[in-house]
Amino acid sequence: MTSLKPDDQDEKPLDPAMEKVRRKMVRLMIVSGTVMVVSLMAVFGAVVYKAMRPAARTTTTTGVPSDAPVSSSVGLPNGFAVQSVSLSGNQMLFYGVNGEGQRQAIVYDYGVGRIVATVSLPAP
Repeated sequence: MTSLKPDDQDEKPLDPAMEKVRRKMVRLMIVSGTVMVVSLMAVFGAVVYKAMRPAARTTTTTGVPSDAPVSSSVGLPNGFAVQSVSLSGNQMLFYGVNGEGQRQAIVYDYGVGRIVATVSLPAP
């Protein structure tokens, strides 16, 4: 069989250059392990956060009742000529020229039933 000498069983100390490389490798393993643990905790935290949030409610932006449409009339200034109309949520934008020939944008909110803004635009 094999006979082992006591000298072969003991580890011999590394030379200083190899010891320095070993220390750097151990430090690198500790840093990379820490980064991995923190990253996994962040991912699991995000998953738990998303799972625990209450479900988002679906709401209509117009507030229109399901049984009847909204009925409204707009009192635009006298002499205002509408050139275009846009709708966003509860608000309508009337773009046109007033009686004096100046360009204007009028914002009407049909949810509250009144004009909420009048913007006069400079002549081109």
